[in-house]
Amino acid sequence: MVVLYNYEMGNFKKTTKTKEQWKSILSKESYQVTRESGTERPFTGKYWNFDQEGTYKCICCSEPLFESDTKFDAGCGWPSFFLPINAKSIKEIEDNSFGMSRTEVKCSKCDAHLGHVFNDGPQPSGLRYCINSVSIDFEE
Repeated sequence: MVVLYNYEMGNFKKTTKTKEQWKSILSKESYQVTRESGTERPFTGKYWNFDQEGTYKCICCSEPLFESDTKFDAGCGWPSFFLPINAKSIKEIEDNSFGMSRTEVKCSKCDAHLGHVFNDGPQPSGLRYCINSVSIDFEE
């Protein structure tokens, strides 16, 4: 079942798939990161050192998440952004796993794990959305 989010109407609905359906459309690494809250190794993802102009979308449901003009080099080895396209396209969840206190970032439309957000980014937001390359796709 595929359901969409309509920003104009304020009608929030999710994209849902079974575990088997997600596995059939995602690479093994994308599945592990987005559906099982994994993390790719730093400095290995295809977008950490990538600077073309366009839009970064959720790899699972194609929800637009970040524009290239909000991407910056945080030196952390993952693509980093200081602002999402729309605050409604992502959700932030307290994450106390692995003995750390962080804020997890998920796609609002399909609940894909994207990465984490930190308070050490540039202005105007002061935020660093640290996103796994395998959780996003790029469109010029």
